[in-house]
Amino acid sequence: MASTSDIRNGLCIRYNHDIFKIIEFLHVKPGKGPAFVRTKLKSVTTGKVIDNTFSAGHKIDEVRVETHKYQFLYQEGEFYHFMHTEDYTQIRLLEAALDMPNLLKEGEVVTILINTEDNLPLSVEMPPNVTLEVTHTEPGVKGNTATNATKPATVETGAEINVPLFINEGDKVKIETEKGTYKERVKE
Repeated sequence: MASTSDIRNGLCIRYNHDIFKIIEFLHVKPGKGPAFVRTKLKSVTTGKVIDNTFSAGHKIDEVRVETHKYQFLYQEGEFYHFMHTEDYTQIRLLEAALDMPNLLKEGEVVTILINTEDNLPLSVEMPPNVTLEVTHTEPGVKGNTATNATKPATVETGAEINVPLFINEGDKVKIETEKGTYKERVKE
C-alpha cells in the first residue's frame, strides 16, 4: 500500500474497481483545513479521464507495472497486433487500449504497460511525436495568412489534422501524439 506522498505521473493505481494511470497531480496545502492531492486519472481499460481529490495520507492501492517496447505490425478490425522488440513474441490489443490509434503507422515502436500480477497488457504509450506524410490537402491560397491560418490535411494513417497553409501533399509533418496536433514540417 502506498500513500498520497508516493503519487507521481505515470503511477498506476487500483481505484473504484478499475486500474487508473495518474496523468496529472497537484499537492495542495490550504491555509485552513487539511492538505490534499488533486489528481487526473485515466482508466487504462476504457481511456476515460476523471478528476479525483485524495486527502493527505490517504492509502492508495498501487499496481506494479512493467514497460516493454513493442513494434506495431498491423490492424485487423478492432484489434491491433504488436511484436516485442527483444523476444519477438506477438500480442494483440483492442483499439480502446490505444490513446491515438489513428496516428499509429506500421513499424512504429510504442511502450506497452504490462500488469506484473497477471501479465496482461494495460495500455499503450505512443512516442511523444510521430512523423507522417500528408496524403491529401487543399492548396493554400496566397493572401489568406492574416494570423496563423490553418487548413485540414489527411496523413498516411487516415487521421485528419490542421496544418499551416504552406504544407502541401507529399510533405512529412511531425505530429504531437498527446494532443494530435501539428508540430513542424520535417525536412528530408
